[in-house]
Amino acid sequence: PRRKIAVDLLINEQRCLPALTPRLPLPVTASIAIGGPGRDFPWPWSVVRWIDGAPADIDQPDATQGPVLAAFLRALHQPATGDAPGNPSRGIPLAVREERISAVIARVRSSSDVVTATVERVWAEALKADPATEQVWLHADLHSRNVLSRNGKLTGVIDWGDMCGGDAATDFVSVWTLLGHKSAREAAIRDYAPSPSLLARGMGWAVLFGVTLFDQLRHDDPRHAAGAEACLQRITEDA
Repeated sequence: PRRKIAVDLLINEQRCLPALTPRLPLPVTASIAIGGPGRDFPWPWSVVRWIDGAPADIDQPDATQGPVLAAFLRALHQPATGDAPGNPSRGIPLAVREERISAVIARVRSSSDVVTATVERVWAEALKADPATEQVWLHADLHSRNVLSRNGKLTGVIDWGDMCGGDAATDFVSVWTLLGHKSAREAAIRDYAPSPSLLARGMGWAVLFGVTLFDQLRHDDPRHAAGAEACLQRITEDA
């Protein structure tokens, strides 16, 4: 960790990820060695395996990768054990974040053109969708800088600090944060086969991720902002 705020995230990853790794069809950053605080470094740390590839916003997944993403999500989204951590902002009902995100949507709409009428409709429909009935294991931060690709093929998933038990819809944002080809998104949805309510909530989470990252980072992190804008454009296209 380079910041104290990340220490709890690292411990979360060290504790929970190794047990999930054997069933996941893509490589992940489970610890292969764990170090403790010492004279020269004040926090716990991990040694993790090297995963070849570049972030998926740089090496963009090709049109064949929808089924690959769906297979990864299906393998991950197994019932969460009783000791699965909670997360105050991921895997929770969208209604908990409705007031704040609706304000962000209004702010972004007033200052840019990335929030379309379709985006607003998707958000409204997500809030009305039936809630999740099952708590499953989540990565909980599946944007394009936390997934690796090489020559258009997905090669691994990194940064598991937010992993938790919760609504699978939180991870379903990856359909729109990762897959630039409409045919790939259609294949991912077909192979995962979400219920209509899960799909609606997943699109709502994609709106949440898109407007939040765009609002917070458009002036300071153009790369993240571009990914957020692309996510919202894909939602508009698909909906």
